[in-house]
Amino acid sequence: MRFRRQKIDDVQINLTPLIDVVFLLLIFFMVSTTFNQSTELTIDLPTATSQAPSSDRSKNVELVITADGQYVINGQTLINERVSTLVQGLKEVTKGDNNKPLIITADAKASYDMVLRVYDAAAKLGITKLAHTAQKEQAQ
Repeated sequence: MRFRRQKIDDVQINLTPLIDVVFLLLIFFMVSTTFNQSTELTIDLPTATSQAPSSDRSKNVELVITADGQYVINGQTLINERVSTLVQGLKEVTKGDNNKPLIITADAKASYDMVLRVYDAAAKLGITKLAHTAQKEQAQ
């Protein structure tokens, strides 16, 4: 019996094919990639003044966003939550007077998307006086 170890050749790793593959991938990404200059979202933030909105409720437009996803403008519930419906409802209440303050009261469980729809509707009508309020939880 032969129990002698056989001589093993030194293991060599040939990196040339790997370098070729990496080089081809680099060329592929350079050729197929396009770069676009993205534009930023411009937001006009409201400015605060020391004058509080008028306490006379007939001079204000009150918009309530419920947790159920409904809009209520001065006590009237809107049928759907589209921006066009909001624009029409606000147009009827303001009667063309865009200087009336729009007071937005949103439930804590209302989605941010619903509040953004109110901003879009107010911007389309040119309403610039916006106020946000919160109501205390009612004791049950």
